[in-house]
Amino acid sequence: MFTQRQYRSAITVWTTRRSVSLLCEPFFLAVNDFPAVLVGNTSTFSSDIHAQGYDGLFGLGPNKGSVIYQKLSGDTGDTTLVNLFQQNTSAEAYITLLLDRKNGPAQSFTGQLTIAEPVPGFENITSMPVLDVDTVNKLLGSDQHWQAITDKDVGIIGPDGNPILVNSIVPSAPDGTYVAVFDSGFTFSQVPRDVSDAIYGRVQGAVYDTTSEYWTVPCGQYLNISLGFGGVQYPVHPLDTVDDNFDATDANGNRVCIGAFQPITSAFSLLGHYDMILGMMRNAYTLFDFGTWADGSSGEHPFIQLSSTTNSVQAKKDFISIRLGGTDTTGDSKWALLPADQEQKSPVSAEEKKKLYQEMILSRWPYILVGCLVAVLLVVGFCVWRCCCSAKAKARKAAKNRKSKKVSKLFSTEPASTAYLPLEAPHKGEHSPAYDQHGHSNSQYSLGSQHQGQQQYGAAADYYNSAPEQKPNQYLPQQYPGAAPHHGYAQ
Repeated sequence: MFTQRQYRSAITVWTTRRSVSLLCEPFFLAVNDFPAVLVGNTSTFSSDIHAQGYDGLFGLGPNKGSVIYQKLSGDTGDTTLVNLFQQNTSAEAYITLLLDRKNGPAQSFTGQLTIAEPVPGFENITSMPVLDVDTVNKLLGSDQHWQAITDKDVGIIGPDGNPILVNSIVPSAPDGTYVAVFDSGFTFSQVPRDVSDAIYGRVQGAVYDTTSEYWTVPCGQYLNISLGFGGVQYPVHPLDTVDDNFDATDANGNRVCIGAFQPITSAFSLLGHYDMILGMMRNAYTLFDFGTWADGSSGEHPFIQLSSTTNSVQAKKDFISIRLGGTDTTGDSKWALLPADQEQKSPVSAEEKKKLYQEMILSRWPYILVGCLVAVLLVVGFCVWRCCCSAKAKARKAAKNRKSKKVSKLFSTEPASTAYLPLEAPHKGEHSPAYDQHGHSNSQYSLGSQHQGQQQYGAAADYYNSAPEQKPNQYLPQQYPGAAPHHGYAQ
């Protein structure tokens, strides 16, 4: 930990696996509580940096994703750039990166890194389209990168002049687009396997190296591709598309070149945060604006701006000069692309298939979680509804039973003789026990026997006690005291 010291430093930035570095102008750096970690054993690094003249790596990232920042409390672990931006809050919080090409044609510039100002002669970078940084889920902020979304349907233009269309693995990416990470630390761009196959699979003599996991092609193969961002196509230099910096040879010992757009394998995003990592930054001058990453809640959303440094016409001339000995033979049949139906496909390993399946689940875990919560709420809601319906049904049944009991009790208090009155008296016989010796009924339903004190039933009783042959086989007319006889029935 360094405190209140001033450093004069020529910053060397490790930009690629083949030690393409840049050296910026010396400057005085005054920082407070500057965190630094000494790594004595670099055996786990992808390259031996000491053998190539480097003594360390200089991080250019924000606090997001910084392991040191996560381990230290407060602003003690702020990254170098965040410390610089906070010392001069009136300056814009951005850096720019300009990379030159090793072993390439002469260029009018050298690799440079600037802070809060553009490289002289490249001031137009600030007027280029703004590419908002595509932010990842807040719960996974440590996996945040400088990443942006390509143009729809023209994100990658292949060597045949047609767009290369592959479905993005990022759930939030619009249809027909890719999410690309800009990383100066990659010599070879990492792209979906189908994209790599579309670029190199139709080249005559192309072979996929399953050990190194990249395509090898004849070094004289001219391939013209471009990437689309913010409505602008950025051509990739053909010397970068077919790389000749590793002295690669085929099985017969013949010199071959490497397809620099490598199928993404080890850098594959299991969380589905990006589709590809672009190491083609020699083809565009890049501005990274930290925005809210530098000063917290205030400021703009982080964004990226690109200014092309590759002219496609001049790039072809460079390729002819360096790879074809100055003679343009790009139109020869041996360099013609194979028909699309003869495109070769690189093999997919079992490990890569496993990663693809894992990504399909892990990248959609927020949606799966929400879906599970909705399903639980629906099940709970259904159970509550069924319980309420059952309780209401029981209440209705109980009320109905109480009502039935009241009705039964009401009828049970009435005289038994009024519960049922036969419309026609039973046929009486001489020896029938239901009649006495005078022919009167002994039944409990007899009007005379049950209501002897009620004279209004006398006429009806006499009528019933008369001989059957003397009364009509019709309904018994009601007779009331003082009422006139009813003559509505035939005799």
